[in-house]
Amino acid sequence: MVIDDPLDFEGENDPLLSAPRPAKRKKVIGLDDLLVDFFESGKDELKASGSKSKRGLKGYNSDDEDKKIREKEINFCKFVEECEEQAKAMDPGDDVPQWGLQVFGCQKLPPILNDSGIENCQLLQSFSGEEHLGFDPEMEQGEGFLEGMLRDGWLLKLVLLYGSVEDSIVSWTLTKLLYSTNKKLQNSASEFWDSLLSLNEDDKQLIKFGYFPSYSILKDAVLNYGYLHDAPFTKTCISGSAVADDGPPQNIIAWLRVVSACCKIRKMHSVFSPSEAEDLLVIVISLFLDRHLEGLLLILGDCLNSLVLYFNSSEWESSCLVVAESIAKRVPLDLNCLRIVDCITGTNERSKFLRSQLALQFLKISFGLKVANVEKILKSVTSINVKEKECNFFRLYVYLVLMDNLLFSSDAFRNKPAIIEAWRNYLRNCSTQIGCTDWRFYASKVRNKASYLLQGAILKRPAVSGISAR
Repeated sequence: MVIDDPLDFEGENDPLLSAPRPAKRKKVIGLDDLLVDFFESGKDELKASGSKSKRGLKGYNSDDEDKKIREKEINFCKFVEECEEQAKAMDPGDDVPQWGLQVFGCQKLPPILNDSGIENCQLLQSFSGEEHLGFDPEMEQGEGFLEGMLRDGWLLKLVLLYGSVEDSIVSWTLTKLLYSTNKKLQNSASEFWDSLLSLNEDDKQLIKFGYFPSYSILKDAVLNYGYLHDAPFTKTCISGSAVADDGPPQNIIAWLRVVSACCKIRKMHSVFSPSEAEDLLVIVISLFLDRHLEGLLLILGDCLNSLVLYFNSSEWESSCLVVAESIAKRVPLDLNCLRIVDCITGTNERSKFLRSQLALQFLKISFGLKVANVEKILKSVTSINVKEKECNFFRLYVYLVLMDNLLFSSDAFRNKPAIIEAWRNYLRNCSTQIGCTDWRFYASKVRNKASYLLQGAILKRPAVSGISAR
């Protein structure tokens, strides 16, 4: 019996059994098969349309159509050129250059170093017979015995063991620190001086010596490096007494380290007078404008903070004013002045005051005021109408940043609500009256900066103290 045959009780007249059975499908059509069929049919249509287009191009009107296409391209190019000319008319100025001034010019030749007689100093003679120290005073005589001692750290070990050092050795190591071209020798000399200028818990010297780096020695060194003392944004070079300008000097890191170390021993010894410390502070601040020194921000910041804390409380306010005036006279009112203000990142009250005074002096010089009057400066800034066609938005952008640092870097104006409220209203006007479609130069940046500063100004209530502008 076949399985598909009807059963015995099923009649032959049953309509369901008598109906013809559908043929079994050998293959189930899946989604992939449908996609293949669709793409194959689409290729045929594309071939057909392509053949029609080719036949159309070869027809009677093909040259006329090419001319029309070329005319459209020419008209479009003219339209783009007109738009560019209109944009230049709205902003005749070029793009604002990035911050960065030439702080170092042509480096002078280093002074001639005379090492004669240093090997015969009393310190080395005292330990020449000590076998347990592990060195022979006759080693490397031809290559510079004392330089090898300094470079390998033996000189520092001798000084720490003996507890004192002769001034001739101290002076010699300082000269190596400031002028040597050997990187390892520079680092060893810097470590040597860091140990010399270290104090114990009682603020006393760990090593006895009487020679300290003077202001004149350090100033001469940075001038030999090519520092443009009178105008850091111009280049001067005297032929015959200078070498090629190869960027920042190699010894600037060692110079910063020794200046910072001298400031930290103020309790024990005042290395610099207030006027000398002011000049050094101006030099260090101006170094932030050299793009070649961006990798030294930590060292620069440490030296800057050490100089700021070097002054006594009675000296700081007047010295800060002198430093701010000197910097403001030498740095142009562009992104460089904002760079200067931003680099004063200390959170102590002195750093905040210095940042505020720098902003004040920049604004004073910009508006041609003989006396730095905050009320007059605020009135001058808030009188700028952003709806005027001739509005200089780049200059306004600089004013916004400087004014915000002036008012909120320190607590000098926290009890003057009228000034703060007037500033908030102007920020609000700048953020709302400059439209999003205003394509004037720096207009969008002024609008965004005003909105950002407004949010901070709202949080800086006059009754709240100790809030920084950052």
